[in-house]
Amino acid sequence: MPRKRARGFEATALLERVKELTCLLRITDIAGKPGISIDEILAETIALLTPAWQYADIACARIVLDGQVHATRGFLDAPHAQRAGIVVQGVTRGFVEVAYLEERPELDEGPFLSEERNLLNAVAQQIGLVIERKEAEFLRGHLENQLRHADRLATIGLLAAGVAHELNEPLGNVLGFAQLAKKCPGLPDAARHDLEKIEAAALHAREIIKKLLMFARQKPPEKTLVNVNQVVQEALALLSARCATTGVEIVECVLDPTLPHIPADPAQINQVLVNLLVNALQAMPAGGTLRLQTETDGVHVRLWVEDSGTGMTPEVLQQVFVPFFTTKDVGQGTGLGLPVVHGIVTAHEGNIEIQSEVGVGTRVEVRLPVTPARAIEED
Repeated sequence: MPRKRARGFEATALLERVKELTCLLRITDIAGKPGISIDEILAETIALLTPAWQYADIACARIVLDGQVHATRGFLDAPHAQRAGIVVQGVTRGFVEVAYLEERPELDEGPFLSEERNLLNAVAQQIGLVIERKEAEFLRGHLENQLRHADRLATIGLLAAGVAHELNEPLGNVLGFAQLAKKCPGLPDAARHDLEKIEAAALHAREIIKKLLMFARQKPPEKTLVNVNQVVQEALALLSARCATTGVEIVECVLDPTLPHIPADPAQINQVLVNLLVNALQAMPAGGTLRLQTETDGVHVRLWVEDSGTGMTPEVLQQVFVPFFTTKDVGQGTGLGLPVVHGIVTAHEGNIEIQSEVGVGTRVEVRLPVTPARAIEED
């Protein structure tokens, strides 16, 4: 009889060990699925936990990560529970917990086996490693996309600069000869009118070329000390009438009085703000609200422009800095507004970030350094 009982204990221990190893193996298989998200991993993992415990029929489990809960159906806080923390890169971001809904005899840790404690710790550790790997994959993918985008913009910038230089000379000739022809005596009114159209079109083309050169950073900024708050006020004064006629209300304009002056080209910074405001107004054809704000953290001057307009899809958002890309109708825009803003901000050693949601609006943040890195290096 004692021998049979010992064999029974050995068989039970072996069965529990098989259940534990099966649980860990399946978690590894789940994490290895291509394209699976962290939420999907946790949702599938939670279903594997309770069968691995001795009293699976009365066990419940949950995984809490960054405040989000994945739990088995009918999970309840019970007096008898085991918990292990989920640690990612040295930071505890949640826990794994298994509980029994009914009383059971005392074993190694309450009604739990010491092997179950080891399994719970192993599961929590494995989840932490999976999260760390998944987040590293996401970050790597994000950085690769940024590099590809930067490389594409650099290539387009070189092309745009070359095209702009090639067009400058013939365009100057067109403009010069049109202005000379207008001075001819006895010129019919119809011909003079046509020449004025040619002159206007040539001037418009010249402005586009200037924007292309600015995007390609072929024109260096002429820097002086600039008060960004003053630039905001001047731009609003310029566009306030247009806001009123289009039904756009400036509901908030918070300008940080402690904002330091920054070394920048005042005309170019003004163009940045005007372009952002014009884009915001065009995104609100039926009216809406506009918010502006400036502040400083001592290292950067930050400018926010936020509208309640139509917003952009993620696909459009990825293309906004590509020259001539536009979602506007023909004749409504050149697709150079944001590329020019990007070129100016980059030339000033700053950066720009855009957040947008369809039907909600768009928020643009521009960060400009108080002291450019080049000046720091020279010092």
